[in-house]
Amino acid sequence: MNTIHQKKPIIRFESVEKRYGKFYALNGVHLSINAGQRVVICGPSGSGKSTLLRCINGLDSFQKGEIIVDGVNLSVGHRNIDTVRGRCGMVFQHFNLFPHMTVLQNCMLAPVTTKTLSPRQAKDTALELLERVKIKDKANHYPGQLSGGQQQRVAIARALCMGPKLMLLDEPTSALDPEMIAEVLEVITDLAKTGITLVCVTHEMNFAKSMADRLIFMDAGKILEDHPPIDFFNYPETDRAKSFLSQILRH
Repeated sequence: MNTIHQKKPIIRFESVEKRYGKFYALNGVHLSINAGQRVVICGPSGSGKSTLLRCINGLDSFQKGEIIVDGVNLSVGHRNIDTVRGRCGMVFQHFNLFPHMTVLQNCMLAPVTTKTLSPRQAKDTALELLERVKIKDKANHYPGQLSGGQQQRVAIARALCMGPKLMLLDEPTSALDPEMIAEVLEVITDLAKTGITLVCVTHEMNFAKSMADRLIFMDAGKILEDHPPIDFFNYPETDRAKSFLSQILRH
C-alpha cells in the first residue's frame, strides 16, 4: 500500500449486508479504503458493485453491519447520511443534468442551494472546474446541445463543485458511444492525479490498469479479490476471477 495514504481509512465497511428479500446484494462485505487511493471495482452484472458504491453515500440502505465514511457512521440516523453526501461527489451512468438549465447553471445549483458558496463564488468555481474537464467553452449551452461525452464531463465538474473529499463513479462510460469513452476516461485519469480519493465501478480494464492502485473483484455480493491491478490481471487467485477475465479481455 502506498505510504502517502493516511493510515486511518476514509471508507470502512464492517460485515455489511444488503438484502432484497432473500437475495443478498452485499453479503458480509469488509472493506477499507484510505484517503487518496484510486480504487476500481469490477465484476459481473449483479455482483453488488453499484450497490456497494451507492451504500457509501446513503443512496442505498443496508440491513446489517457498519459503514463509516470520513469518520461518520452511516448506521446512525439520516443526519449522518446528509453529512456524508456533502463530502462525496457522485457520477452516474446517465448524466442526470437538468435539461432546462445551462451547463453553468447545472454546476452552480447545488453550491448555491445549500449555501455552500455565494452565487459569485459558485460561478467562479464552476468555470474553473469546467475548464479542468475541458468544456468551459460550453458553459452557456444546454445539455441537449452536447454529446454524451461532453455531458458526462459536465456531470464530473458538477460533482466537484461541492468540494468533495471523495469521488464515486458508477460505470461513468457505459452509456457512451465508443468514440466518447476515451475523452471521459482521460478526464477521470487527470482527476485521479489531484490526490482525491476515487472509487470507480467500470468494465474498462485498460483504464483500470493505468489509473487504479487497487482493483477489487466482486461476485454474488462478496469481495473475492483485492489486489494491485498488475497482480489481479497476471495472477488472479479465484476461478471466478479467472473466468471473468477470460471473458472480458476477449472483447
